[in-house]
Amino acid sequence: MALTQRLDLRQSQTLVMTPQLQQAIRLLQLSSVELTAFVEQELERNPLLERDEAEAAPTAAEAFGEPPEDGAAQPASDSVGVDRLTGSEVMAGDGDAPLDADLGNVWNDTGPTDGPADPASDMALDGAAAWGSPHRPSDDDDAAGWEQRATRAPTLSEHLQSQIQMDLADPGDRLIAGRLVDLLDDTGYLTADLAALAEELGCSVERIESVLQRVQRLEPPGLFARSLAECLALQLADRNRLDPAMQALLDNLDLLAAGDLERLLPLCGIDMPDLIDMIAEIRALDPKPGLSFGGETAQTVVPDVLMRPSPSGGWAVELNTETLPRVLVNHRFYTDVSAAATAKADKDFITDCYASASWLVKSLHQRATTILKVAAEIVRQQEMFFQKGIQHLKPLILRDIAEAIGMHESTVSRVTSNKFIATPRGILELKYFFTAAIQGADGAAAHSAESVRHRIKVLIDDESPTDVLSDDRIVEILRADGIDIARRTVAKYREALRIPSSVQRRRLKSVKALAS
Repeated sequence: MALTQRLDLRQSQTLVMTPQLQQAIRLLQLSSVELTAFVEQELERNPLLERDEAEAAPTAAEAFGEPPEDGAAQPASDSVGVDRLTGSEVMAGDGDAPLDADLGNVWNDTGPTDGPADPASDMALDGAAAWGSPHRPSDDDDAAGWEQRATRAPTLSEHLQSQIQMDLADPGDRLIAGRLVDLLDDTGYLTADLAALAEELGCSVERIESVLQRVQRLEPPGLFARSLAECLALQLADRNRLDPAMQALLDNLDLLAAGDLERLLPLCGIDMPDLIDMIAEIRALDPKPGLSFGGETAQTVVPDVLMRPSPSGGWAVELNTETLPRVLVNHRFYTDVSAAATAKADKDFITDCYASASWLVKSLHQRATTILKVAAEIVRQQEMFFQKGIQHLKPLILRDIAEAIGMHESTVSRVTSNKFIATPRGILELKYFFTAAIQGADGAAAHSAESVRHRIKVLIDDESPTDVLSDDRIVEILRADGIDIARRTVAKYREALRIPSSVQRRRLKSVKALAS
């Protein structure tokens, strides 16, 4: 081989990520709120782009400013597209799990929990009442409810500040009390160091403590506590029930949480009936009094896809037009401006604006049809879940949907991120339907991890105080039902559901039985 330089001509094909293609991919993974904000920015920046002010879009062409591609889903009277799935029963029959089954309550014998809720909790909706045609606001709704929307409940800070203005006359004490209010967390607890606060305000720690004792008497009782025991003590003192025995019980809350009543009896100096009455009093208290003030109003999830039974059988799946920004390209304005432009810079600017506006309209249309196609395939593959409940949720991965609709897994992943579907079993994120598979025993069909978690929760909820199920026992029951699962997996799912161990549940059930 000669070691010389030479020129070769080769032909190859490569995929180039143009700015327009990058924009289309970015739009695909945006939520409805983020998409609306992005379109608003484009409307301000691009003079050739305008908002479609039509009240309803009977066709996809009117909604997006261009005719749909061949094979795209055709719209209903008020939606961007409809994909009807036929050949199956529509609603659950007799003996099936009710649509409003309580699937979301977690173990809560020890009081309120502030951890994440079970994803199945969104299913606890009344499907019969919530499902007809999708509700759209009307003038009557605005006239009937504008007073409620115009007012809001006071926040915790506002509630306390109004009491401070009436109860504290000294301006210095008001200043300290206001600073203490600012240092409260959402639950009403005070986590600040009093010495550091005294140095910050330039006063003595004794004065801080004096003001703290006064604000701890504000309503609701239990605020400004620095520990759970102090929070409960403030509430008991407000009820005139904080005696030495009760204080001894509060000093040993760890024993109470463990259900060790035998060690509590000599510490409190009382007999078992009195201890049971005291435990019942403590259980009636609010361990997080600040949460009664919600603060900012929680934003309701607006579904991107609507699903309801079809009159002809099966399911009707359509996009929620309320979440789709409608934009058009002003072709007439483009023609007039192009004819009047003489400078090259002006012509280039107009051309860029026209290309950007046209690509945005096309990207919005592609995003809508892609979301609809993915959602319709998910509904088709999880049809038994919608008919009979979470125990029939199938194992599903992104590849299954991608292969069925002829798309890449990354596209399906972007479509299902931050997108929600309104179903007869509640508003669920599209990601919810993708769960790992747990092999069935003796070659049986695989089971969804989410349905197995629900099965574990049902078993524990139905256990009796005299027959608490251990993790090993749960494994035996599940394997008898055809679910091949390991003990460590059961423990992991139980902990994810915030369910205590069998030993803790046995103690809690015994205490609860005595208190009742």
